[in-house]
Amino acid sequence: MQLTQKEATLLKDLKDQEKLCIDKYNKYASSASDQQLGQLFRKLSEVEQSHLKILDDIGEGKTPQFGGASSPSMTFTATYGPAETEQKKNDCYLCTDTLTMEKHASHLYDTCVFEFKNEALRTALNKIQAQEQEHGKLIYDYMSQNGMYC
Repeated sequence: MQLTQKEATLLKDLKDQEKLCIDKYNKYASSASDQQLGQLFRKLSEVEQSHLKILDDIGEGKTPQFGGASSPSMTFTATYGPAETEQKKNDCYLCTDTLTMEKHASHLYDTCVFEFKNEALRTALNKIQAQEQEHGKLIYDYMSQNGMYC
């Protein structure tokens, strides 16, 4: 399948966004003070890797195949109390940054769903967008459980 110039440009933007997500999640997994948060970031990195693979396939003219990693299902126990410790501040920063990143990624996918003409590509991008929203929800759930989100 041949992409239009606009689609090719948007695809590059999506790939750059996914690479940023992967890099941040990998870095933040080792920077997180709470083990639960590090685990969440590692799992989200795996899903972002699968998104990048799908985007690479699209760039090669292949019809996207959904398989591989799905968004993790996690529940969190409170690690932090109301006190503002340095560990809590660090993890709150990591969560705030990644939540903002996921909001941007979701918005970018939303735009692309409307800009791609091929139905199979729109469907694939829509599925990825739904997963990006799930990632944001998981980060929100962690923050909420740990008194980081007002």
